[in-house]
Amino acid sequence: MHRLYILPTLIINLVIILVPAFLTILLAFYKWDGMTLPRFIGFDNFEFLWHDRVFWLALKNNIIWTALFLTIPVAFGMLAATMLLVVNRGRMLFQVIYFLPVIIASVITARVWQGMIFNPVSGIYGLLDRYGLTLTNPLSKPSSALFGVATVDLWHWWGFLAVIFFAALRQVSKEQIDAARIEGATFFQMMRYVLLPAIKPTIMLMMVMTVIWSFLVFDFVYILTQGGPAFSSEVLSTMAYRQAFYDLGVGKAAATSIVISVFGLAATFFYIRIQTREGDL
Repeated sequence: MHRLYILPTLIINLVIILVPAFLTILLAFYKWDGMTLPRFIGFDNFEFLWHDRVFWLALKNNIIWTALFLTIPVAFGMLAATMLLVVNRGRMLFQVIYFLPVIIASVITARVWQGMIFNPVSGIYGLLDRYGLTLTNPLSKPSSALFGVATVDLWHWWGFLAVIFFAALRQVSKEQIDAARIEGATFFQMMRYVLLPAIKPTIMLMMVMTVIWSFLVFDFVYILTQGGPAFSSEVLSTMAYRQAFYDLGVGKAAATSIVISVFGLAATFFYIRIQTREGDL
């Protein structure tokens, strides 16, 4: 009888997750413009992606994006969480300041950086130029556009990790910390041998979620550059959007979405495998 309690959840998952996922996989094997009847074409959409230069460029950009977000915000977040652990006065204020960029709408954040920082006329870049320090808007150059967009998202993202890591650090057993102090452990030794191992599951989960979110990134790229200039900041999500709504190639967009899902599923499988292995020890 108690199994009936999970029935509503199963129905919701079936309708909201499994059905759209199945339709996406199905559409990847069809040619469809969203208006006429779909026509089965087999693996042609995947073959098109294989020979498409923009697809490989977008995939490379997603991998670069993932590498950036697995290192810089994780390091910043851990450093900030450690500082919060040490500081007693003003701790709540610092948490609010760290988390503030996360709750600001992406479109507002993007426009603030675009108009008040990167803008060569009215932004900080323009102000520095008037004082003799000339900086080129990174969004306007193919070699730096992706990193310019990533900078905005990094500012938006690292505070979230800081708050999550700090919450995990506060759950570490006080007895473990006191024992390390009695043994004469320095703060860095305590971090290495006590605190970081204790919050390892949280770190792993955040890194897996970072991989998934990095391959789903869309908003900042589309608002700031729309994948340009010359596709230099194109990622798989913006490519799928363009294929579906600009080129009316819904089947190609579905095939691109499957590629995105493969990386997310791989990261999820990796996390579950590690958690299962540690649970067996």
